[in-house]
Amino acid sequence: MGALSIRKVRKSYAGLEILKGIDLEIAKGEFLILVGPSGCGKSTLLSMIAGLDDVTSGDIHIGDRRVNDLSPKDRDIAMVFQSYALYPGMTVRENISFGLEIRKVPQAERDATVDRVAQILQIGHLLDRRPAQLSGGQRQRVAMGRAIARNPTLFLFDEPLSNLDAKLRVEMRTEIKQLHQRLGTTIVYVTHDQIEAMTLGDKIAVMKAGELQQFGTPNEIYRNPANLFVAGFMGSPSMNFIKAKVQQQGTGFALALESRGKQFTVPAVNGDGLGAYLDREIIFGIRPEQITEVVDSHGPNPHVIRQTLDVELTEPTGPDTLMLVNINGARVTARVCPDFAKKAGEQMELMFDLTKSVYFDPKTEQRIQ
Repeated sequence: MGALSIRKVRKSYAGLEILKGIDLEIAKGEFLILVGPSGCGKSTLLSMIAGLDDVTSGDIHIGDRRVNDLSPKDRDIAMVFQSYALYPGMTVRENISFGLEIRKVPQAERDATVDRVAQILQIGHLLDRRPAQLSGGQRQRVAMGRAIARNPTLFLFDEPLSNLDAKLRVEMRTEIKQLHQRLGTTIVYVTHDQIEAMTLGDKIAVMKAGELQQFGTPNEIYRNPANLFVAGFMGSPSMNFIKAKVQQQGTGFALALESRGKQFTVPAVNGDGLGAYLDREIIFGIRPEQITEVVDSHGPNPHVIRQTLDVELTEPTGPDTLMLVNINGARVTARVCPDFAKKAGEQMELMFDLTKSVYFDPKTEQRIQ
């Protein structure tokens, strides 16, 4: 059994089903991200793991113990909240050691633990300050320090970076990842930010409307999305979705495309499942980084095509420039090197790398395998 096992868990409030049968399992030392839009049920699931909310049906195991009926203090967990939840009248030292004091840990051991935690988080110089004297990032470190001091089986993070500015969020994201690598702890982390999910997690659970849409590694989720929602939610900028008709092309298939009166086709790479959609419309998914300026390659590649298109809008981002073109009535984003980017109203030859293209059924929105 893993460090955390969630089996067929459901949650209802006044007859309204919030969670609709969640199954998840992670091993000891793994970093699990629960990600999804607001209202998808991810924070409710975290509260149920913590024991702050009851389970309507199903089982939650932490280690080898079923914890459904255990109080939060008996679950061997530590939680870091979005609001930090520090005691304003206590110093940093007292905030970190408070839980140990409640558990009647000897003073010498408490002091040693505080010093160890302060060294890990580099907050030794803050130990005698109170929360009001700290920045947002420093308060978050203290909240993390209080959790680390408990040395629990499971760490729970509830959108801990939501209150920080953009630059500090990036810095704290790095610190949390380094902390996980140093301590080898098991973490469940809730966020609505897919960039946090991709950069932090060993495993990602993508949720929508109380249902688990996909569970896997960041690479699996990004490269092989199970459905249209996952494909569009994970990635920034998000995946391009183009409605396209499937045509026969030799022994394989191709997709009919049009841009400002120009007709062209692209081969349907890895499109074995498209036979049932011949002469029908599907949704063709291709990420912006697969549409770039033309670069030299080692010989011809049947999975790479070139097409000159009209540029409608450019969005410089620094390292890249996002260029918007129109294909089959959809606004499509290409990611190009700034040195090669054209201006709105100009034409540019773009290279389409089709090796990682994906296809979806327009009715079910499920991936066509």
